[in-house]
Amino acid sequence: MTILAKLPRWVLAGGALLAFVAGIVNATGFLGVQHQGITHLTGTTTLLGIALGNHDFKMATHFAALILSFMAGCTLSGMIIQDSTLRLGRRYGVVLALEAVLLVLAVPLLGTDNFLGDCLASAACGLQNAMVSTYSGAVLRTTHFSGTLTDLGIFLGHRMRGLPVDSRRVRLLLALVTAFLIGAVVGAWLFSAFVYRALYVPAVLTGVIGAAYGIHRHLEMRRHG
Repeated sequence: MTILAKLPRWVLAGGALLAFVAGIVNATGFLGVQHQGITHLTGTTTLLGIALGNHDFKMATHFAALILSFMAGCTLSGMIIQDSTLRLGRRYGVVLALEAVLLVLAVPLLGTDNFLGDCLASAACGLQNAMVSTYSGAVLRTTHFSGTLTDLGIFLGHRMRGLPVDSRRVRLLLALVTAFLIGAVVGAWLFSAFVYRALYVPAVLTGVIGAAYGIHRHLEMRRHG
């Protein structure tokens, strides 16, 4: 039985909701002053290389700070969760609460074109991505989808050759990509109306998810303990 087949439904729903959150955050980043992605590092690393190649060390410093901020978020997530096995007792709610706080703190900084706002938003995405990777044995990705789309392409190729395909995993990956896309659409609407205050929406959502997880964990521990 695959890891996905063992995951409870609320975990799968949570992954889609977090992908939706990441879509809003990334849309806000692209529509902002720097016009760059926040939730993943491929484009940022490319921009760092371009800046270095053009001897634009000011922008190189900016992109390097974003990369380090994302990694710092991943590191902090790993320190808090401390395990790669799905366990109800782990402190995922703490990570989600920290993500919400970082997004809230990023808003006023982004509103004044302070690059530290980008760094805080990037760290928040690092927290989320590392948490979900650790949370599900590196199966779920909610902030970037190159690997997800690669897997979907492989599965399609297998299906065309008549090979067996894990349909549950295909549905999950499609749900994550769809949720991220919808989040980007919503993010564009929010940015047009509220500019960087659009990030308050994903901050509230992650806070609510964290609180819901904390309540669920508490009830489960009482039921089993």
